[in-house]
Amino acid sequence: MTLRINEIELLSPAKTVEIGREAILHGADAVYIGGPSFGARHNASNEISEIAKLVEFAHRYHARIFVTLNTILHDSELETARQLITQFYDAGVDALIVQDMGVMELDIPPIQIHASTQCDIRTPAKAHFLGASGFSQLVLARELTLEQIKAIKAQTNTPLEYFVHGALCVAFSGQCYISHAKDGRSANRGDCSQACRLPYTLTDNTGGVVAYDKHLLSMKDNDQSANLEALLDAGIQSLKIEGRYKDMGYVKNITAHYRLLLDEILERRPEYYRASSGHTQVAFTPNVDKTFHRGHTAYFANGRLDNIGAFDSPKFVGLHIGYVTRLGPDWFEMETNEDLANGDGLNYMHKREVVGVHANTVEKKSTNDNGTIWRVHPNEKMAEFASLKVGMSVHRNRDQQWEMALTKKSSERKVGLWLSLSETENGLSLKLSDADGIETSTTIELALEPAQQADKAEASLRESLAKLGNTMFYLEQLDLHLSQAWFVPSSVINALRRDAVTNHEQERVKLWQRPLREAAQLPLVAYPETTLSYLANVYNHKAREFYQKHGVQLIAAAYESHEEAGEVPLMITKHCLRFSFNLCPKQAKGVTGVQGQVKAEPMTLVNGDEKFTLRFDCKPCEMHVMGSMKPHILKSPPPTTVTSPLVFHKSRPQ
Repeated sequence: MTLRINEIELLSPAKTVEIGREAILHGADAVYIGGPSFGARHNASNEISEIAKLVEFAHRYHARIFVTLNTILHDSELETARQLITQFYDAGVDALIVQDMGVMELDIPPIQIHASTQCDIRTPAKAHFLGASGFSQLVLARELTLEQIKAIKAQTNTPLEYFVHGALCVAFSGQCYISHAKDGRSANRGDCSQACRLPYTLTDNTGGVVAYDKHLLSMKDNDQSANLEALLDAGIQSLKIEGRYKDMGYVKNITAHYRLLLDEILERRPEYYRASSGHTQVAFTPNVDKTFHRGHTAYFANGRLDNIGAFDSPKFVGLHIGYVTRLGPDWFEMETNEDLANGDGLNYMHKREVVGVHANTVEKKSTNDNGTIWRVHPNEKMAEFASLKVGMSVHRNRDQQWEMALTKKSSERKVGLWLSLSETENGLSLKLSDADGIETSTTIELALEPAQQADKAEASLRESLAKLGNTMFYLEQLDLHLSQAWFVPSSVINALRRDAVTNHEQERVKLWQRPLREAAQLPLVAYPETTLSYLANVYNHKAREFYQKHGVQLIAAAYESHEEAGEVPLMITKHCLRFSFNLCPKQAKGVTGVQGQVKAEPMTLVNGDEKFTLRFDCKPCEMHVMGSMKPHILKSPPPTTVTSPLVFHKSRPQ
């Protein structure tokens, strides 16, 4: 069903169905996953038959499954997409996450549609429009502040979703075309080449170097751990974890981390309640620093900060654990307060580069007041680490013992059951009920015989009925409504319990009410603008029809249509390099001797042969990375996954 007021959802990513199952067991109320095609992470695809199995598993817990269909679609792909959506609906999928407005014009089943973050939702007017036009959930831009979220919530009743953890795209989502312009790989079609993670040199308008060979467009990773309660109070109902390319350990760890934080809030704030069923029992202590990250930032949630970039490296350097104390012919020693293990991944920085060291074997040598001395024998020859010096800081980005623990069973999720055993004319009936109000009754035919030892017989019945250990349930209460103590063989009562639990699981899935697609308001709500540039990503005639229906008069084609030959903004971002290097005119405002001397003049980013001009729109505090599409890409056919079929001729055509 659609999220009700104050119903809070933890939404986790899944690269595979197996990861999706673990996300649910570790506390996710919903999971988003890619289908066979048209997902913005095209290397994280799954077959529909496998997604159907995940749906059935999730619905036991009344958790939801969303499928990403969030690329822009070429006209030749619309019918394929329509057929795929029908298959998703038949598989029981609860909602689609969509960027392309053309989907709203297709003849599809009444499946819910969620507006992807690629829709670039950062104003109350746009949020109101999408909610009124048939979208059931809105994924807001990552750049929004808490106050901006509150303003949006005041203008719409549609549930709001917000990324709380994971990698950050430096651009407003859906507003980045660098990858397509330079490589022909469209981010809006799930094929981003991640030009933002490359090193660049920044120069000012005179050619002076401001920063040399830094990862200036690479952001730290999002971490809203400290802002969860404030986000709920601002109106966010779905808290989303990024990571459809991430591995099992990441999803287990980060999902469990936010589940525990949320449960603590829900315990204190009874006006908020969980969006799915059951209690999660985690068998490890989650730690966001143990899995991949580029450092942590709350980004713009609490306003503009000056330390949001991961300029030194886009790689995962992990946690600082100690210092090098001694170098040997095939080993080095380091002092640390952490326990090391064979297989740990270590690293150190040398001239802005991360140098990785795979610890083949480690030995504990001695202990002093400052920590423990460990001897590390790398997989590689020590000659490869000529830059390693005594006194250097060492980080660990792979904790072998931690990762091995997460390969095992690390969480349980169970739903409470009330059991009641009573007599029937022909035997026994076992009634099961749960906190969701679902009740089932299972009977067994049996000739009842009085027990010779009443207390022992009752104790045996209770012991057998309470054995729910390997199921998705735990026992809340057990009542025996029997006229007298009966002798019931253990095999019989165990079979009754197993059948009753199976029936109850099936009934939970059967009674799950899948949400229906929202109807658009009538008369149709007008789009906030009457003209659209290439930034609206209109790539097919159905999307054009959608906007025309809502009052848009002039619609430019998407950048991928290859109609923008000149220099245009290839990336629009809230991240500002002038601000990062204290060159922002607003920073100088009121500073004696400086005010009026700093001007928002163009700057330049250079990586090899690639050169981009930076322009600054200071009123909304945005930076535009300017550039042109390479000529050979401009002249090539617009991208589509549909190719012409091969035709074989008996002889060479004339």
